[in-house]
Amino acid sequence: MQKPPESMQAARPWAPRLAGRGGPIYLAIADAIDEAIKSGELPGGARLPTHRAMAEALGVDLTTVTRAYREARQRGLLEATVGRGTFVRKTSPEAASVGRAEGRGLIDLSMNLPPEPSDPPLRQLIQTGLADLLSGPDAASLLTYRPGAGSAEERAAGAAWVSPTLGEVDPGLVLVSPGAQPALLATLGLVARAGDLVLTDALTYPGFRGAAAQLGIRLCPVACDADGMLPDAVEEACRGDDRPRALYCIPTLQNPTSITLPLERRQALVDVARRHRLRILEDDAYGVLPVRPLPALAALAPEITFHVSTLSKVISPALRVAYVVAPDQGCAAKLAAALRANVLTASPLLTALATKWVRDGTARSLLSAVRRECMARQEIAREILPAGSFLAQPEGLHLWLRLLPPWRRLDFASRIREQGLAIVPSDAFAVGEGTPPDAVRVSLGAAPSREQLRIALRAIATVFAGEASAPFLEIV
Repeated sequence: MQKPPESMQAARPWAPRLAGRGGPIYLAIADAIDEAIKSGELPGGARLPTHRAMAEALGVDLTTVTRAYREARQRGLLEATVGRGTFVRKTSPEAASVGRAEGRGLIDLSMNLPPEPSDPPLRQLIQTGLADLLSGPDAASLLTYRPGAGSAEERAAGAAWVSPTLGEVDPGLVLVSPGAQPALLATLGLVARAGDLVLTDALTYPGFRGAAAQLGIRLCPVACDADGMLPDAVEEACRGDDRPRALYCIPTLQNPTSITLPLERRQALVDVARRHRLRILEDDAYGVLPVRPLPALAALAPEITFHVSTLSKVISPALRVAYVVAPDQGCAAKLAAALRANVLTASPLLTALATKWVRDGTARSLLSAVRRECMARQEIAREILPAGSFLAQPEGLHLWLRLLPPWRRLDFASRIREQGLAIVPSDAFAVGEGTPPDAVRVSLGAAPSREQLRIALRAIATVFAGEASAPFLEIV
């Protein structure tokens, strides 16, 4: 019997070639998928075998294939749709060219981090700074455990760092933490217990939501307007039967909406908190970024406010050092114990580098460089995205893109993903049971360069101006 032509033969399912590959099998499978995509063997839109079929073809456990596909999705290579399967992600030519240039398949605008400054050169400063510390007379002390709250010199550096928004601070009230997240977890655990209620913005930092969930603390969303959290809404929440224990607030460049509370709004919120004996948890990650920073809530009400300031969001995530200013010595002692129980101590080496940079002015120089780059990137966003389509501040790391019908946030994020980009829909920030707004956060600092940011924003603008496809067209 004559063999049917090749075009009529059933296509054989793709399977990776693992011979000669070392390391974990799931990584070998992910690497093989990556190579097959780059070579054109797996074109965009190609459907991969099911997890079970791949496991049987390779003779491996189902969990190994599941981990491999997850790894490939995290690299931006694949996308999965429930009920349809796993497919090679389709990438726009512009985004694909950037991905190839960077050795990856995704321009990630989902991570809210500061752009890396080139003048002064951050990487060189880190390299020389660490080398100087390790060659100095105190090098041995940087390779062991340190006091949980930081040394007197380190706490003095923290007091100096927060001075633009807090003014003069007693270093004895300053504690050193390995980043803001452990500080928020420890502070939240001091002011509330499992089952207690804490007020927050209806859209807020996901890390704080995670900390509250870890501690079993309930979050209550508070209404806001164009100037941020409404004092009257806080007042109303405090007068209910279920009285809150604390108020969590990001007063400057709020994540995700980018709103900065005006001074009058800050004072009004502080007045409400005082009347109702609310503790304030001030997450001031971006407080020093503006050219003219406003007074922190802790400057207006130091006796009721825990103030958290981090270097990670305004200099680099490589510098995992944050400072917490406690309301009084008693709170400082309790917070020091909580931090020690949670994280033991901040990295002595990184803390020493941060202390050195704060003292010699390097930290302020880097902050200025990051601010300049943020302002340049915000200008690029204003040039490319439609006027009035987003909220942003001139020195901010991100913007809040408000979608127009018929776009819905998850559909828009999915379409953007097809272009080789990653953004964050409002669902990641939503507190409570209400429907989140149709909006997405776009982080401008994550793009490796201004040119790549332009490419990414042009792709977003194109999708924004296009029509959303009708959902579920392929379901029968």
